Amino acid sequence: MPPPANLSANPAGAPNAASAASGARGWRRLLPGSLFYRVTLIIVVGLAVAQLLTFAAIRYERNMALRELMMIGIERDIASSVAILDRLPAAERAGWLDRLARRNYRFVLGGRAEGTDPGSPASRQFAAAIVDAMRPFEIVKVGEVAWPPEGLQIQVRLGDGSSVVVHAMRVGMPVSGWVMWLLAVQLLVLAVCAWYAVRLVTRPLAQLSDAADHLGPDLKGQALAEEGPTEVAHAARAFNAMQQRIAGYMAERVEILAAISHDLQTPITRMRLRTDLMDNEHDREKFRQDLDAMHSLVREGVTYARTLHGAAEPPLRIDADALLESMVADYEDVGQQVRLAGKAGAPIVSRPNALRRILMNLIDNALKFGSDVRLHVHAEDGRLVVSVLDNGPGIPPGELEAVLKPFYRVESSRNRGTGGTGLGLAIAHQLAMAMGAELQLHNRAEGGLEARLTMTTAPPPQN
Repeated sequence: MPPPANLSANPAGAPNAASAASGARGWRRLLPGSLFYRVTLIIVVGLAVAQLLTFAAIRYERNMALRELMMIGIERDIASSVAILDRLPAAERAGWLDRLARRNYRFVLGGRAEGTDPGSPASRQFAAAIVDAMRPFEIVKVGEVAWPPEGLQIQVRLGDGSSVVVHAMRVGMPVSGWVMWLLAVQLLVLAVCAWYAVRLVTRPLAQLSDAADHLGPDLKGQALAEEGPTEVAHAARAFNAMQQRIAGYMAERVEILAAISHDLQTPITRMRLRTDLMDNEHDREKFRQDLDAMHSLVREGVTYARTLHGAAEPPLRIDADALLESMVADYEDVGQQVRLAGKAGAPIVSRPNALRRILMNLIDNALKFGSDVRLHVHAEDGRLVVSVLDNGPGIPPGELEAVLKPFYRVESSRNRGTGGTGLGLAIAHQLAMAMGAELQLHNRAEGGLEARLTMTTAPPPQN
């Protein structure tokens, strides 16, 4: 059976395709990262190339026109000059050579013409025109010399038998310096216009991106101005409407959870009173624990929902070291050992209540599953990193991100005995996002968990 057709394909094409793709990626890496600068660069380079092509076309056409002009008049001028030299007495001819010379031809009395036969069609046409114009004078030799380029030497025998050598050459028409300056200024004007046009087009995209970035979990971003071109105004209206709808949905969720919490308080209280009337001490204690868990679950659920509005707290300039030291002292007062290492070294701009709540949740979580809890502080490059370290069992690597979701509990380390509703880390994560910080969990190589909070020490941008 013959092999399939696709098996006979040349495998050498694969490396070629890979190298082509690699080359394309290399070119893309040379482009600026911003859309604004990319489009501006493409337009400016395109305009520059178009100007260069236009300049080259005009210069070529100008040279062609000049060549035609030279071909029309130069042969008659040379022939007239040779006729004048022929009629002058031999003693007076040398005095007339400078008068008859021009930029593109001159005369030398005596001597012989040098060079080889004209090679290019333009040189042959130029030589033929001069030779035809100088008839009936005898042309002894026509030679093309290397310098000047396409230069001709034509030896002519005058009526008295003496010779005169015509040195003819093509003289280019140089471009004036002001023309190049004018082209440079023109390119600069076009570049400025292109820059402004691209900025006008990309500015709405930048504003939309900034508004989306500043929206955050608190859903309190500033509304976009619904003005400008039709497409821009329509996109701004759509974004503002979307923002309002999402904010409405989230506010409605908070209200529903608050209402549920309020409504559950009454039956929980009644059940607690009835529990106190039970005769069996063992059952009464179990019911009380279940009711406390229900009450904690409802309270933490509402707290989690309200953390979506955590950015409503205004940023303040605070002493981070004093805040951390006071928190460690509070834990020591209740008999829980938390060690503090490192310092921020300078005041920071943050939301103190949200920051305190985040760190409390992280420390409480570490104390539940570890006996050695440390708070490590490190400041670098405009950022403050606060890490909560413990020596507990850690979290399976595949669940490090999942535990930041609400009501998620790691079965191997969290249970009813250790307590918890599965909302502590979720609340900390939500508050961190609301205040523009980043919360990450890492298993330590020596065992235990590291909860790392990274925040900027500068004030957030004003909307």
